[in-house]
Amino acid sequence: MTGLNSLHRMTKRASRRVGRGQSSTRGKQSGRGGKGQTARAGNKRRPELRDIIKKLPKRRGYGKNRGRTVDGTKLDAVAISLEHLSALFPNGGEVTSKILAEKGAISARTMPPVKIVSGGSINTKFSLKGVSVSASARTTIENAGGTIA
Repeated sequence: MTGLNSLHRMTKRASRRVGRGQSSTRGKQSGRGGKGQTARAGNKRRPELRDIIKKLPKRRGYGKNRGRTVDGTKLDAVAISLEHLSALFPNGGEVTSKILAEKGAISARTMPPVKIVSGGSINTKFSLKGVSVSASARTTIENAGGTIA
């Protein structure tokens, strides 16, 4: 049995000339409503909301401009105090981000950057490698006899 999709039109479709006569279908005003601006050809009025939006001030330095200066994928540095370091490493020793992750001070999965900050006094020697240090923490570590590489 043949389907509807295999049928072919044998005659031409009836053409309709739009915009002529007083008939009810597409005559007189041809579906454009009454008189005025909207009934004319080339009727393209700008939306009112656009004018309101254009008058609002832009937030400079944030939003679409922010993407050029801020890297959202870069992780923030984790601050670890000297007091916390002395609790993790009671006998001193070498401090790296890998060893800190093994001890559970930072996340081993994401491995964020680490910054040692001053907080309390220490009396053990630390050997820091590949870790950023604040200025006050640097003086405290060097006074205790530690090294920063």
